[in-house]
Amino acid sequence: MQISKILIGISAAILLSMSTILSGVVYAQNATSTINGAGATFPFPLIDTWRVDYQKVQPGVNINYQSIGSGGGVKQFTEKTVDFGATDAPLTQNESQKASGAVHIPETIGSVVAAYNIPSVPAKGLKLSGEVLAEIFLGTVTKWNDPKIQSLNTDKTLPGDDIVVVHRSDGSGTTFVWTDYLSNVSTAWKDQLGKGKSVEWPVGIGAPGNEGVANAIKGTPNTIGYIELSYALTTNTPFAFIQNKEGNFVEPSLASTNAAVQSYVASLPKGDGVWTDVTLVNAAGADSYPIASFSYILLYKELSTDPNLDQGKAKALVDFISWAITDGQKTAESLDYVPLPDGVVKLNQDTLKSLTFNGQPIS
Repeated sequence: MQISKILIGISAAILLSMSTILSGVVYAQNATSTINGAGATFPFPLIDTWRVDYQKVQPGVNINYQSIGSGGGVKQFTEKTVDFGATDAPLTQNESQKASGAVHIPETIGSVVAAYNIPSVPAKGLKLSGEVLAEIFLGTVTKWNDPKIQSLNTDKTLPGDDIVVVHRSDGSGTTFVWTDYLSNVSTAWKDQLGKGKSVEWPVGIGAPGNEGVANAIKGTPNTIGYIELSYALTTNTPFAFIQNKEGNFVEPSLASTNAAVQSYVASLPKGDGVWTDVTLVNAAGADSYPIASFSYILLYKELSTDPNLDQGKAKALVDFISWAITDGQKTAESLDYVPLPDGVVKLNQDTLKSLTFNGQPIS
């Protein structure tokens, strides 16, 4: 009898222990991690699609992304208030010092277009050169029928209306790409304003985000501004064909953006290297669109640097980024972004493998 009671007690203890373990497993599988990111509006349509698609892959992981502009994203990343930042402009030397140990992970590739609203020229295909664009944004070319514009568009009758420039009002990676291009093609622009996420615009009206600039262009006649290609296509806003380095007027598209990228892939630095001077603008090639750019995710190489991360959440973050640069690229083309070339995917995978939490690899 005594032995039976002992056996029953042992069995009960084992069952209780197994129940506790199983409950723990169920809890772990159903646990929810929220990964917080902030930054560029340029890749927002893609990241938002990833948010939805990734929940089907990992129902326990929520992606919360604030589309606030690259400047805001870098600020929140350096202040460690988000788990990842997103920016179209690589970190400057000063920003890299504030975010010591940061790595760049190219997440997608897009192009910035010169979008316009000229009521008498409703279709896309206005031809513009970099030099003329610089003069428009400097305020030295002020009429749509200026000879410098009309001579490039002999098949169109342009109006004598004033040109209304629309630019970003917030710190913006799209602005960085735009001003990087203008600095490459115009000495006057480079000397007077240079490149940056924000500049002292000599003319124009400001609007926040790619969405804000697109809406301002659509709502105001005789405007011209710069937005990411996907926003132009989504809002059905006409955009210009831009003269490239070879002298050809090129329509922004997946093919012409991809052509611009290919010549740069082999020369990219490692993820923890210096990205400050990496640029895709004004690329060589007859078919290259000249205003292309990576958009980057920013992480810390030592993930415990972020006080918001524990080891489990750090792994969830790395797993999401790993998915985004591989399976997540399958949705890029449908949203008018260029999927990452194989060489860039491999570079990113090597970067992710180098990340640690408290000195230990993320497994």
